[in-house]
Amino acid sequence: MTTDPLLLTGEVDAAAGRLLRTAGTFDGAGLAAASLLPGWSRGHVLAHLARNADGFVNLLTAARTGEPIPMYASATARDADIEAGAPRPPATQLDDLRRSADRFAEAVAAMPVEAWAATVQTRRGPWPAAMLVWGRLREIEVHHVDLDAGYRPADWPEAFGQRLLHEVAGGLADRTDVPPMVLRFDGSRHELVVGDRADAPTITGAACELAAWLIGRSPGTVLTVTPDGPLPRPPEWI
Repeated sequence: MTTDPLLLTGEVDAAAGRLLRTAGTFDGAGLAAASLLPGWSRGHVLAHLARNADGFVNLLTAARTGEPIPMYASATARDADIEAGAPRPPATQLDDLRRSADRFAEAVAAMPVEAWAATVQTRRGPWPAAMLVWGRLREIEVHHVDLDAGYRPADWPEAFGQRLLHEVAGGLADRTDVPPMVLRFDGSRHELVVGDRADAPTITGAACELAAWLIGRSPGTVLTVTPDGPLPRPPEWI
């Protein structure tokens, strides 16, 4: 599952195009409607995605120049920008979303090959610059679902779903608050094992649906459990 930034740029562009098409369908009432994120309207989600793109531009610039540029000025400033951006008119939201996507694409294009080897400081600590394009793709695809406007995990490209599933399952393997489970893709003999597989249930489904369930974007009703029983309760995705 590659996270090579040069191979993922086309996927980011395609995901941004799908997001813009969805955002373009909202009128004022649609933007004010609740998203799937508690306390956030669709306007909040779109404002977050625009500012997130700019945050990634900051990190790409830091990697390219060597300057210690943070993703956001502060957590407080980030939250204030989202709150300020949420109630904007549809045309303003859409224009901001499009322009921020363009700025991200331009920042990626400006990266010299050696800059991808840098380490940057994200909100959650140091991260390889080479992972930034994947991080932006993940933000777009997951929050597109959060808009609750007809785009579902089943609509994720298969390659994205598999990458996300591997990333999330790998992260869970390092945690002590995770119930053991075996994750099996539909139509595949490939498995991901979390915890001790002895007596662990096998959860089977499409990669996108397994990933969505693990990150709290799906109740997992389309998944099957062997032996028959309830789905394990994955911890909150962080």
